[in-house]
Order: sequence, then structure tokens, then C-alpha cells
Amino acid sequence: MEKFDVAIIGGGSAGLTALKHLSNMGKQAILIEAGKQIGSKNISGGILYSKTSSTGKVNNVEEVFDNFITDAPVERKITKYVLHTASKDKIFSFDLKSAHNYQTNFGYSVLLNKLLSWFAKEASQSAEKLGGGVVSGVHVRSITWDNMQGNNDVIIETDELEPFQVKAVIAADGVNSEIAQLTGARDKFTPSDLYQGVKVVVKLPEELLEKRFELVGNEGAAHLFAGDVTLNHIGGGFLYTNKDTISIGTVYHYDSLIEKSVEPYLLVNALLSNPFVMDLIKDDIPKDKENYKNLTKEEELRARFKSSKLIKNWKELRHAYFSQSGIADLLENGRYKTKDEIKNKIDSIYAELVSKYNVEFETNYVELEYSAKLVPDGKRCRMRKPYFKNILFIGDAAGRGIFIGPRIEGLNVGIDDAVRASESISYAIDHNNFNGDILGQIYTKSIEQSPYTTDMEKIDKNYIKTLIDCTRQLPKNIFDYRYKTVFKLMSNDVFRNLLIDFANTIGYKKLLPILESEKSYTRIPIEIADKIGKNVHTNYSINIPTIADRIAKLNYNDDSLSHIKVLKSQSDFMKKMVILCPTKCYSIENGQVILQHEGCIECGTCAKETEWKHPRGEKGIIYNYG
Repeated sequence: MEKFDVAIIGGGSAGLTALKHLSNMGKQAILIEAGKQIGSKNISGGILYSKTSSTGKVNNVEEVFDNFITDAPVERKITKYVLHTASKDKIFSFDLKSAHNYQTNFGYSVLLNKLLSWFAKEASQSAEKLGGGVVSGVHVRSITWDNMQGNNDVIIETDELEPFQVKAVIAADGVNSEIAQLTGARDKFTPSDLYQGVKVVVKLPEELLEKRFELVGNEGAAHLFAGDVTLNHIGGGFLYTNKDTISIGTVYHYDSLIEKSVEPYLLVNALLSNPFVMDLIKDDIPKDKENYKNLTKEEELRARFKSSKLIKNWKELRHAYFSQSGIADLLENGRYKTKDEIKNKIDSIYAELVSKYNVEFETNYVELEYSAKLVPDGKRCRMRKPYFKNILFIGDAAGRGIFIGPRIEGLNVGIDDAVRASESISYAIDHNNFNGDILGQIYTKSIEQSPYTTDMEKIDKNYIKTLIDCTRQLPKNIFDYRYKTVFKLMSNDVFRNLLIDFANTIGYKKLLPILESEKSYTRIPIEIADKIGKNVHTNYSINIPTIADRIAKLNYNDDSLSHIKVLKSQSDFMKKMVILCPTKCYSIENGQVILQHEGCIECGTCAKETEWKHPRGEKGIIYNYG
């Protein structure tokens, strides 16, 4: 049986960081990923942060991947951070840059398909020198222990490879960790532990995006939304600028969705339909009139082909024209001599499409990809014992994510966990000691010292002060006496610190139902927007794809074997899945909930009452952006 020092299960940012850091320390490690390519099953909002904390050392991405700053394919460095309260066509905006900058070295918007491919290349180069590396397209089926020889090694069986043996395992296989279920390390997370995130990626030419969001060079903007866009649920919306795309989505308390069920795509649609957002994402879209009545079938086919080709050429050339690097490439390859020549060609194609092929140009937006995932709330569900024997759990698999008002962090938390797990295993290897719970206890002690764990356990006085300072942008006379009194008291340093000390003493978690309520996410933001918001109007009607159209655009490697088995086909929870599944995989027939697994995007929304597994190696969803 083949043997390695360490196996890492899951090829997300946390797992790849573990592989790289173990390799940097001279330890042999192999990473197992179910997707056909690294990054094909990963999605994020998303912003990747680097942090500095006053409460302890944070392990950041640039310390593990030492050429991250210069070489990593990130999107934009977030320099603007804004919260918008919305009510119909009225918007009031708060500048939250100081909250974003709190203890932040940098925050980059990222698309995981691109970024994780780079992580994998960098980690593989280090790991392969030690006999390790990345193995994709492999699904772990079973984990057992070789107790016969008394060495407590882990034997891993997969659907695709021969069994192999390792001294330790790092489980980085996400919020619905199969390793956790196979080992009994923890129960499945419940709706009260989780958020459901749904995202679309929207295309917008680079220079138009920069002009629209008032950005210069590599600058990026993050926008958060509360108010009527929530459709009376607890959570909100986000919009992050990438290089030439925009990530737009919603993140809601899962139990709020259970209580008032709504199709997840409708929450995204509500955000997309807000007039403020519509103006940010709009573009010129060619639309074929399909007026071929006077043509023969053969002539119609030729016309359609020529029209489609011209539209494609127009889109590609226009997209390049609105990008400095795109123009440089066109000029360098000799196709055009000047920028004006490129513009003239674009105008020429436009005129031909309109006059010869009856193509209309309308104002709308271009949606590239639809996705969804569950996200753990570390305040509620982080594993207090993030190990089982010599298996260590990191990131989402350990229930570790930060949700504190507008502060949403997950990628950087998983990276910090990965470093701590790697260093714990390196210590155990160096001392040849994997007996009992020693490895797990070393890791747990390290995790407890993480500033991120502190953030999940206690309210940070300084961060709360920063948020309250941001509210001073509000006129003092817009609220009734109850809210005025609260704001006045919380603005007092002494009272605020006493209140936070009291909250941390009785337990932060006990206050969450009060802090995270429909009133704070919906009613108060609506009231603010109604009273002092600016009217925002748009002059076009948005044409949002249906859920069927969104699913049809996704890429799948279909598997005839379902990776999900319904356990309680008549339960109230499973009946909710008919509504809450982001891709409508469930329906009801004769009172029974029926699964059609082919459209599954592996978000795990249904995992609580199903036998839920990741698909077999290389099967299932393949994201192009992530």
C-alpha cells in the first residue's frame, strides 16, 4: 500500500494553503480533490483579506504564497466599501471604508476558478519535490485506521484509486464535510448554524466598469445592501467589482429562509431589479429580431450564421477595446495599427448588424454564471473540538466563518486554520508522536489562540465603535425617541464598553437573536431610505433569465448515479426543499418529495435530511468563474 505523510481532502483555498505550507516545511503531502480541475467546484462572494490583529498572530495568504502580491490572479483591491439602505427607488448610502480597513492589510475581490488554479500550480511545484502533489477527479469513500501495527495510520479508500495510507489527514472538504460524517467527528450543521449564499457573475467591459464605479487602475468597490431587497429575510445583498465582471449575490440566515420560504433566485432577482443596481450593471446588448420571413431556409441559415458571427466579433472586439491590456494585445498582434482603427471597426460591425441583419441593441445586462453554497456562522457552529484522532478539520469543514454585521470573512479564516493545522502536523511528524489525542490537542490550542476564534466568541469593542462612528452620517432627527436613545447611549464610550463587557460575560451567542433580526436588516434600513434616501430612476426594464435558463447555461459532467438520497420524503424540511433548492431539483409527486439530481450544484442546502455526498470524481457541476 502506498504511503504518504499527510493527506489533504478538498482543493479549496484552505486545502491548497495546507499543501503549500506543509511543503514549505519539508513535509510530504498529497491533496485529493473531487473536481476534474482545481477550482471547478468552488465559489465565493468573494473578498480575500489579509489581516493584522491586536489580539494575536494571523497567518495570511501572502506569507504562505510568497509571490502572491506580485503574481496571483486576483481581481481588484477593494478601496471602497459602502452599505446601501434601500426602499423601492430610494437609496441612502453609508461609507463603511473605516470598517473595511479595520485591521486589514488588503482585501482583494477574487474569482476562485482562476485563483485556485494558481494556488494549485504553486503548491504542486513545492509538493512534487517531496513526492506529494495534487490528485484531482478523486472522491474519498472511506476512512479507517490501521490499528493492527499500533501506529494509528489512516487508510483512505476512494472511488477511483487504490487505498493508500497516511500519518494524518487535514479535512478541508467544505461545510457539508463527508469526512466529518464518515468519522462521526460532528453532527451535520443545522439551519440556525448556516447562511445560504446565492451569486451571479455579471459581465461588464473593464473601462465601463471603472467609469461606472469611479475606480482608477486596480481599485475595486464593495457594496452591501439592506432594506426591502431582503424581502423581509435576515441577511442582505452584496456587489463586488472584479476586473471585467461583477459578483452580485445575497447571503441570508438559513433558518430565516426556512421560516419564510422563498426561492433563492428571487432574492438575487430582487437585488438585480433595484434601480440603483440596474444602473451599475447595464450595458448595450445586441438582440436579433429574427425577421427572416422573405428568405428561403438556406438563405435564413446563412443569414443567422453570419449575424451570430458578427455579434460575436462585435462583443469580443468591444470588450477588448474597453481594456488597456485588450487594446495592447490587438495592436501587438498587428491586426490594427491604432486605437481609432479598432473603434472604427466596432462601429462598422454595429452598422452592418443594424442595417443588414435587423439586429437591435437594447439596454440590459449580461449574466454569465449562477451559483450557490452554504456558509457556516462561526459564532454559532465552530467545532470546539476540531479534530477526530489524527484528522484535523479546517475552514468551512470546521464551521469557521466570520459574520459580524457587514464583516463577512471566510477565505482568510480557512487559510489561517490551514497554517495552524499544517504546523501541528509538522510538529507531530518531527516528534514521531501521533498517539491518542496529542495532535488534536496541539491543533485545538493553536486554533483557540487565533484572533478569528476570538472574533467568533466575543464582541470586539473597537470594531463596534468603528461601525457606530459610521452611523454618524445619519441626521439625528430621523428616528423616534427609542432609536435615538439607543444611538446616543451606544455613542458613549463608557456605556458602550460596559454593555459589550456585559454581553461578552453572559455570552455573545445569547444576544444574537436580538442583534440579528428582521428589524435590523429590513425595517430600520427601509425607514432610513424612506426618510433621507435619494430617488434613483432608471430608464430601462431589466430582463432577468429564468431559473431554467440559468441552469441550462451551467456546465455539468452528468452522472447517472445520484450523490443524494432522500431520507424523509414526507418531512416538512424536505417539502421546504421544493422551494429552497437553488436549482429546483426537488418536486412533490403523490405527497412524496422527489429528487432530480441532474441539475444539482452541490450547495448542500438539502443535506440535513438527506444522505448527502459529493459526486464521484470529475462528476457534477463545473464552475467557470466561482
